[in-house]
Amino acid sequence: MRVLLSTYGSRGDVEPLVGLAVRLRERGADVRVCAPPDEDSARRLDGVGVPLVPVSQSARVWTRAAPPASDLPRRAAEVIAGQFEAIPAAAEGCDVLVATGMLPAAAGALSVAELLGVPSVSVTFQQLTLPAPHRGPLAYPGRPLPPETTDNRTLWELDLQHTDALFGEALHTNRAAHGLRQVTHVRDYVIGDQPWLATDPVLDPWRETPGLGVVQTGAWTPPDERPLPAELLAFLDAGTPPVYVGFGSMPMHAVTDIAQVADAAVRAHGRRLVIGRGWADLTLVDGPDRLTVGEVNHQALFRRVAAVVHHGGAGTTTTAARAGAPQVVVAQLADQPYWAGRVAELGIGAAHDGPVPTTRSLSVALETALRPETRVRAAAVADTLRTDGASVAANLLLDMAG
Repeated sequence: MRVLLSTYGSRGDVEPLVGLAVRLRERGADVRVCAPPDEDSARRLDGVGVPLVPVSQSARVWTRAAPPASDLPRRAAEVIAGQFEAIPAAAEGCDVLVATGMLPAAAGALSVAELLGVPSVSVTFQQLTLPAPHRGPLAYPGRPLPPETTDNRTLWELDLQHTDALFGEALHTNRAAHGLRQVTHVRDYVIGDQPWLATDPVLDPWRETPGLGVVQTGAWTPPDERPLPAELLAFLDAGTPPVYVGFGSMPMHAVTDIAQVADAAVRAHGRRLVIGRGWADLTLVDGPDRLTVGEVNHQALFRRVAAVVHHGGAGTTTTAARAGAPQVVVAQLADQPYWAGRVAELGIGAAHDGPVPTTRSLSVALETALRPETRVRAAAVADTLRTDGASVAANLLLDMAG
């Protein structure tokens, strides 16, 4: 069986595909991944022997450019066109295509699968893009949802209109150029009748919704056997468990001195610090009680820290929760406030008050995370989380391919 996994996004969007690819290959499948040509993603895929088919431009460059809201349709059009350019050759001979990532990219990938007659499935790594009557949708940049509107069905109808206005023209143009019919609504086309939700049911419980046959597989966390760097191991062994601070693919434009803020907040609790460089290029002068690291095995590192301070990406939240590490989530955008809320609701950490931390505000949040009872609760929740999500998805794909 041949499977193509497609996404457009940061390393956090690629990492789950690594997990699925590993399980598919264990079952004898030939797997390749279509993703942006970012060095960290390519290196991670190469480490498990899965080829990367580059699509469009670097997601890191795309993120750093921070286009104005008015430019979003044009940028999305580039992403959709990139799918039509890269995926046909990569999908040749495939038995099934898995589409993930930002909505316009998934729309493009699913359209190519339709063009080639390849069975496909749409997957999301957080449930907030799935229409549900018990909550409203996320707002798109430059298209705020009216604060006076509280009816969730009305808000989801507005979301339908917004996605069509932002991405409809580009999708229809590319589909027409390849002889495909126009879709009625972009969002509904991407979601389909039976979307997959690749999240843990404890961290992200899905409520059954009429008309939407969601399949929740569990999170696709790949096994990570990479050893920690010798310098980091020596630092961990040299003292008490440190606090880890890292914001992944978030540029953190709003806080120019975030590394210094984190250092001061952690020191206020008498703790040592490991700071992850990430896309914000955070750095501190290393010393006996603080160390800056690049990309490392979070699964191994988080088992040895006192707490994890992060941006609230689905992957980082899940990895920290599985490690039993208390968390402080400094949410920036999109689904991150949702994950911050789940961490607080489960009692496994704290949701920082707002996206811009100060020494005092971060110290207050750390006070909650560093309490002994928070660690006990985090360990208890860790024991309830599933570890078979990627295996479940791999078996479902095998069934799809017959």
